[in-house]
Amino acid sequence: MSVLVIAEHDNAQLKGATLNVVAAAAKIGGDVHVLVAGANAAAVAEQASKISGVSKVLLADAPAFADGLAENVAEQVLALAGGYSHILFAATASGKNVSPRVAARLDVAQISEITSVDSPDTFQRPIYAGNAIATVQSTDAVKVITVRTTGFDAAALGGSAAVETIAAVAGAGLSTFIGREVAKSDRPELAGARVVVSGGRGMGSAENFKILDPLADKLGAALGASRAAVDAGYAPNDWQVGQTGKIVAPQLYVAIGISGAIQHLAGMKDSKVIVAVNKDTEAPIFGVADYGLVADLFTAVPEIVTAL
Repeated sequence: MSVLVIAEHDNAQLKGATLNVVAAAAKIGGDVHVLVAGANAAAVAEQASKISGVSKVLLADAPAFADGLAENVAEQVLALAGGYSHILFAATASGKNVSPRVAARLDVAQISEITSVDSPDTFQRPIYAGNAIATVQSTDAVKVITVRTTGFDAAALGGSAAVETIAAVAGAGLSTFIGREVAKSDRPELAGARVVVSGGRGMGSAENFKILDPLADKLGAALGASRAAVDAGYAPNDWQVGQTGKIVAPQLYVAIGISGAIQHLAGMKDSKVIVAVNKDTEAPIFGVADYGLVADLFTAVPEIVTAL
């Protein structure tokens, strides 16, 4: 039994999500191999080889993989699929883009967003916005799985796996890279941040969202938002935390002016420590918060910053 983990990277740096997927693969058992499909991505393969538990890194290096087009990456995964019992992706935008293509072409049922491994063919995954856990057993010869990274601690470093360069497949020719708009920020990436400060509809406006900046600066935090705040135009889409946004589990999650709709809770309730500030004593967010402050956020946030 062998497990293939599809690495996420930008051709220079391995993304932290890959470490969580390797941890899930280790629980399945068997040899764990990592596929790095990229362009001039030898440095990424070298980083992947240092993950504990990885026995081999496969490097497919070609211009067709430079921009991570899902169709091209899927072709490379399919070329290798016959040698593996499990193919694992991170449940990120990138992983969710490639994995269904692989599952469809293999004619198997994808198992999405697993948070636990019961056995090599049985997994747990959240349903109903995380209010229930489904136990799913698969009899497919090849199991295509996406891993919710918050469900597994990142694999440690310290390994020394061999890096094997493999023949890269030709591009699928189904899509062409046109351009990419990248949001520049000095703050940590939201999905992997140790501390997250999020604002909700209670912030009132995009201008008011700026009062969270000093708090995030003090804590070295990434900024997030509820869907209500994003839909109202207070914050950009890539800040959204929740069932239809990013799933986060930082060491500290600070919810400011967020009522705590079930869809938002699904995206952050696994955080280690949750702090909530809301003037509504009945706000559902207080049901999951470790520390709750009933106060006007426009008074409380500056006071917290001063105290820090």
